[in-house]
This record gives sequence, structure tokens and C-alpha cells, in this order.
Amino acid sequence: MADITANLAEIRGRLEEATKRSGRDLADVELMVVSKTWPVSVIEEAVEAGQVLFGENKVQDAGEKISQMSPELRWHFIGHLQRNKVRKVLPLVEAVHSIDSVKLARYCDTIAKELGLSPAVYLEVNLGGEEKKHGFTKGELESALTELRELQNIRIAGLMCIPPIEEDAGKARGWFVALRELRDELERQTGVVLPGLSMGMSHDYEVAIEEGATIVRVGSAVFGKRIKPATD
Repeated sequence: MADITANLAEIRGRLEEATKRSGRDLADVELMVVSKTWPVSVIEEAVEAGQVLFGENKVQDAGEKISQMSPELRWHFIGHLQRNKVRKVLPLVEAVHSIDSVKLARYCDTIAKELGLSPAVYLEVNLGGEEKKHGFTKGELESALTELRELQNIRIAGLMCIPPIEEDAGKARGWFVALRELRDELERQTGVVLPGLSMGMSHDYEVAIEEGATIVRVGSAVFGKRIKPATD
């Protein structure tokens, strides 16, 4: 069993070193621990080690865990968000990292208004143009932001990407640079402020931080090899 407390301490230390190398303030980067597939008993170990922010990718799992845990914890939704799940997701989390179309953003805005909520959302960008991944293309984002800036009930926190998998973390740097530069370009073109960059995972979060990530998602580096859901 992984030593979750020790793993978190190491990750926090490496996160701090990455901010120093890039001349950034530690307070500008958040560590999200990806708790998907892990039971409450395991997640509680991370909580006892001081972790507050967690990421889940399935609505039912998130609802069950959140109902059993401290209301002081913070939760983000990081999975693909289907329209028919929006009404269930929004009351559970403070942010959604997977808004991949104008249509979905509008629907979230409508439901948020009905529920009296104001969730933060990240626009998912498919930088690598991968067929199996969701997200806006670079070319779609400028016109999308022109429409999305008019929405009143969701807050556009920034951009999110999961780049093509690179075994060498250094090779992922180019993708992180590309997302940061795209963000900067969009701000100049549209006037929409996009403060957040959600990028970087267990194997490359240090590189992502060096290139401007404001929130990184780390799971296996905390908990060890992921538990596979039972099939029978």
C-alpha cells in the first residue's frame, strides 16, 4: 500500500521547487489529487495529510464520496461531461474542467441559473487534434469565447488540456507552452481574461508548472497504481 502522507509531502516539495525554478509564487499553483476509483477510506488518508482539493470523473462515484466526507473539502469534475449529467454534477463541485463545446457551456449556464449556482469552468482544448479526445480546436476558441463571454452564470476560469501521452515528461513541454501561448493570444484577441491553465499530471506536473500551470492533477503519484473497478 502506498504511503500517501509521504507521497504528498514529496509532491508538494517538488511542486515548490518547480515554482522556484520558474520564478513563480507557490500560491499561484493548486494541487488537485485525482481520487477517481479510490474508496473513501483511502481518500481520507490524503485528507489527514492536509489535502483539500480532489478531482472525480464520474457523477455517481463523486456523489457517493462527497456525501460521506467532510463538507470542508473541495471537489472538481474532471471527466467528460454529458449533457444529461449536468444537473447532477453542478451541485457537487466548484469547477468543471471539461467544457468542450459552446452548446454544453450554454446548457451549464442555464442549469446553473436554475440552481442558483456560479461554477467555474475550464474550456477543454484538443491541442493534439486526437480523434478519441474531446475539446475545442485552436481555431474554434476565438469565436467560442465571443459567445461564452455573454453567459452570466458560469465563470470561465481558463483553459485545460491533456496532451498526447509522452513517456518523457520533457517532451510534453511543447504542449504546455502551446496552451499558455494560446491563452495569451486569446486574451489579446478577445479581451476575455483566462487566468487558469489546468494542465499536468503525475508524470509531468513539474514541467507543466514551469510552463504556467495554475492547477495540476496528480493521482497515481499519490495513491500508487490505480484500483480497477470490479467487473462482476
